[in-house]
Amino acid sequence: MAGENVINIVGTMGKDPELRYISSGQALANFSVATNRRWKNSKTDEWDEETCWHNIVVWGELAENVAASLSKGNRVMVSGRLSNRSYEDRESVKKYVTEIVADQVGAELRFAQCQIERTERSSSAERPSPKSGASQDPAYSEEEPF
Repeated sequence: MAGENVINIVGTMGKDPELRYISSGQALANFSVATNRRWKNSKTDEWDEETCWHNIVVWGELAENVAASLSKGNRVMVSGRLSNRSYEDRESVKKYVTEIVADQVGAELRFAQCQIERTERSSSAERPSPKSGASQDPAYSEEEPF
């Protein structure tokens, strides 16, 4: 469909999820995922490989579940949307970041097993409801990534 911003990746977590809570009380988790591409170099007849690192941002209960369930080295599947944002670093230099804002994160079970444990959903009175465009939150956009 035209105009849709959807990305799906399968890769290996490069670090443990970092869970924090922004000023509104909403949970936010960050982690990185490595994806690899291999091809045979026709000139050298050798296999070449390229690793791409993707910054992942997860919000709300999904962020809490990811932080409690997954860790560095786990193979994961991430589905979400690409997001571009900018921030100023400590030296007031403007930096630009491309991230995947995840809607879904799951363990990739080709070479692993997991046990599913359902969590109770919290009431809306206990947690703020997710805002549309949550990654636009000023408390978040002013911070450096990872």
